[in-house]
Amino acid sequence: QALAYDRFLAICHPLHYLVIMSPRHCGFLTLVSFLLSLLDSQLHSFMTLNITSFKDVEISNFFCDPSQLLNLSCSNTFSDNIVKYFLGAFYGLFPISGILFSYYKIISSILRIPSLGGKYKAFSTCGSHLAVVCLFLVTASTVYLGSVASHSPRNDVVASLMYTVVTPMLNPFICS
Repeated sequence: QALAYDRFLAICHPLHYLVIMSPRHCGFLTLVSFLLSLLDSQLHSFMTLNITSFKDVEISNFFCDPSQLLNLSCSNTFSDNIVKYFLGAFYGLFPISGILFSYYKIISSILRIPSLGGKYKAFSTCGSHLAVVCLFLVTASTVYLGSVASHSPRNDVVASLMYTVVTPMLNPFICS
């Protein structure tokens, strides 16, 4: 979301960019991101520590995520699943709404650019970021919020591979 906000400011408010994205503001955005991530990890860890026994199954992912462990628990995890889906909605809908709002403003600003070269440069800068964000959000929602009823080990492996390997490998190309 921070990159979408950065692109929004760079395209929609280029003359105010350096004033708005001051080191103090960047530090604040980093601190908020860190604290929200810390809160999320602590809640997932607390839910995982409350699990008493597991089913005799194999984890089809190559990383052991608390959300996947909740699916394997023999104990009643109804309240944990409610918390998991609430966290997924909060950490999913808030960034998505910010990204969609930023890109709505970016696209409306780009369409007002008179030169074709300027439009192409702006779309190419934002298009790669938007593609990776969509890839990340689809794979993350598949990994974290995947349904137990439609459980497919092969799909879990592909989604976890895309989520943990492919998407982070694309980030340096997007940011450069």
